[in-house]
Amino acid sequence: MGNRFTLDAIATAIACTILASAPTPAEEVETQGGLRITSDDGAFGVELGGRIHFDTYLFDEDLVRTVDTTEFRRTRLTLSGEAFGWDYKVEQDFAAGNTTAGFRDVFIGTKVLGGYITLGQFKPYRSMEELTSSNEITMMERPFASATGLYSGRQFQQGVGYKFSGDRYTFGISAFNLRDAAAMRNAGVGAAGRVTWAPLMSESGTLHLGLSYSTENANRDTPDGSAAVNYAGRRGPSQTIATRLGATGDSIDAVGLEVAGNAGPFFAQAEYANATFGQEAAADVDVETFYVMASWTLTGESKPYHSGNGVFRSVRPDASTGAWELTARYDHMKNEDVADLEVTSSTIGVNYYLNPSVRFMLNYTMGDNELSGDETGQLAVRGQFSF
Repeated sequence: MGNRFTLDAIATAIACTILASAPTPAEEVETQGGLRITSDDGAFGVELGGRIHFDTYLFDEDLVRTVDTTEFRRTRLTLSGEAFGWDYKVEQDFAAGNTTAGFRDVFIGTKVLGGYITLGQFKPYRSMEELTSSNEITMMERPFASATGLYSGRQFQQGVGYKFSGDRYTFGISAFNLRDAAAMRNAGVGAAGRVTWAPLMSESGTLHLGLSYSTENANRDTPDGSAAVNYAGRRGPSQTIATRLGATGDSIDAVGLEVAGNAGPFFAQAEYANATFGQEAAADVDVETFYVMASWTLTGESKPYHSGNGVFRSVRPDASTGAWELTARYDHMKNEDVADLEVTSSTIGVNYYLNPSVRFMLNYTMGDNELSGDETGQLAVRGQFSF
């Protein structure tokens, strides 16, 4: 027994010596704005990020009963990085549900033939405001020409995407099935494409133009698709503008136009979209939606343009005292085949950027439902932290 113990101890000591003397790759750890670990040669890396959006909603009730409330709008953790020439991202939103119900961006990607290919669950290439990060959007909620309305509940899809981008342009196409990670399988297919161009990019300002097309084709297992909006803010009254039943042959085809730009502290953005909800058992229905949005940064900062994604980001405060931004938006959606089936939403707000990670938002929204006559108002406040 004593000899065996001695031989084991010697073997362990030798192994430890070899491991301690073996060369190991150096690592660089960064903590500015988040946690990132990168190998010395830059080939491997991992980054941890996240966001907390905590909202309060107070309603001026009209015809529809509403309830004042608070909620965690988003509570996400994001793990991303790269290895062997491939990127990866896994994002879980605990406010949306556990396991697959909370999946957001979950994909792998790499550069191919001068472009970038994405495999997994991600946002289809459509709608400028949809592709803008929730950490960067100007108002607390996105407009009707996004998954907040026209693509209701269909923000993330599973499939493959390919995108080219340059200093002034982007071109992206994606093919997907009509399900996210938590939905049933074999649920139809879709495709989307978006092209953007910035004809003006200078220190004095940027002009952005964009065009997108989306098609979604159902089969017998596809969940119902609709254009539905909370016209007086989130958790407020809802109106369904059009529905495509989940039957084989039903479809939603949409064309979208974008224009946006900044000039110093002034920013404006608008989108128009027209969609046809096709049903095998009924007549087609056309839906039209548009919004116009503007903001003015009182402290002088300008919204930066992300040319690689064709979107504008939120302002970055220049001073230790933060940045103040006034905002306004008019939003409209209507069913062109049903009289008075239309809603509008008028929102004014103010954003205070304490620092690059912390933002406070206040929105007042007045909704108008032409069909029911309801005119509910909402005061909403958000505390936001992201890293």
